Amino acid sequence: SIKPSARGELEITDLNRIYLEQNELNVELLGRGTAWLDTGTHKSLMAASQFVQVIEERQGLKMACLEGIGYEQGWLSVEQLNDRIQFLGKTQYADYLKNLLK
Repeated sequence: SIKPSARGELEITDLNRIYLEQNELNVELLGRGTAWLDTGTHKSLMAASQFVQVIEERQGLKMACLEGIGYEQGWLSVEQLNDRIQFLGKTQYADYLKNLLK
C-alpha cells in the first residue's frame, strides 16, 4: 500500500512502482506541448496557475476544458454542450463554452 513520504505526501512514483511490480504499468510518452506541473507546494501551485494563465491568454483556449474537448471531438452534441452551459450559469467558463458554438 502507499504510505506518505518523508514530506508527508502520497507520491505518484510509489503508485507507478506498484503498477510496475504488478506488470500493470503502461507508459505513454508525453509529446510536444504537454506539461507536467507539480503542485505539491504553495509556490509550485502559484507557478502552475501563472503558467496556465499565460498559455490560455496567448492561445485564447482553455487548458483541460473537458466540455470543449468533448464537443470538438464529437463526443458531446450541441444540445449536451448547451445543457452544460445552462448549468454553469453566468460564469466566464460558460461564456467560453458559448463561444465554441459560434
